[in-house]
Amino acid sequence: MEPINKTTMFYFIISGISSDPNLQLPIFLLVLFIYLMTLGGNLTIFLLVCLDSHLHTPMYFFLANLSVLDMFSSTTTQLKILVDILSRKKTVSFLSCILQFYLFSSFACNELLILTVMSYDRYVAICNPLRYSILMNSRVCTLLAIVCWVLSFVEVLPYLVLLLELTCYKSNTINHFFCDLVPLLSLSCSDTSVLEMLSFIEGLLLLSLTPFVLTFTPYVFIIGAIVRIRTSSGRYKAFYTCSSHLIVVVLLYGTLVCQYLRPTTEDSLESNKLFSLFNTAVVPMLNPLIYSLNNKDVKAALRRTLGPVKY
Repeated sequence: MEPINKTTMFYFIISGISSDPNLQLPIFLLVLFIYLMTLGGNLTIFLLVCLDSHLHTPMYFFLANLSVLDMFSSTTTQLKILVDILSRKKTVSFLSCILQFYLFSSFACNELLILTVMSYDRYVAICNPLRYSILMNSRVCTLLAIVCWVLSFVEVLPYLVLLLELTCYKSNTINHFFCDLVPLLSLSCSDTSVLEMLSFIEGLLLLSLTPFVLTFTPYVFIIGAIVRIRTSSGRYKAFYTCSSHLIVVVLLYGTLVCQYLRPTTEDSLESNKLFSLFNTAVVPMLNPLIYSLNNKDVKAALRRTLGPVKY
């Protein structure tokens, strides 16, 4: 296909998860199931935190923010997949494509920041419990959440500006199921060296490595504090308070490493679809399950909210 100048690039064609016509219905049903489960689970967590005063604590405040992010992020990607399959028209306008990338990247960045703050919250709760109510008061929690939301949208702005400045594309078919940075760069015949450098310096070091270090460093001190607890019941209780968060962090960073820290080739673009699908669809669905299945507080809040069942 001849290179397409941006002045004539009005839309992109999204190749989707699979081009096999026989797989469109199973894919639609699977994505619909995951999307509804994600919305239902995260909305339940959010409403419980809002309605039940017993959950008005810093940990659940940040968990509510995480639930909102998962709902927004899933809607940004999965809703487009469902619409494309139903309409059989896998096109997206140029500006809508760039906007989808910006929103998804901002939500993903925000999630890493929120998880970092939650790690600090667990550190204070376990390593400095006597000052917990002072260090993590409502004003501090609100300020931290606002900083996470604002910073995430500001940090992704340079990518948005540079993508809008690309003037040439080899094709208008995106080998992905949503507008992500790697497949967009692979299509461009413009000079993408600045974007690639930005992706390495800011994307890897600032947006990924820094939250990674800030998230896992407190666990070094948390593990040390847990080991020093004399009773097994005390150690179990301390580990229990941070186990759900740790599982979510490991799951998220594991998929991000597999998805982005790989050479950009045609084969890697195909395999990245699987990691992207897991990261954008499965992880947001699992988050409320991980936080609620073994969480006595959430279960108790659900029982109080629903009230006694009458027959």
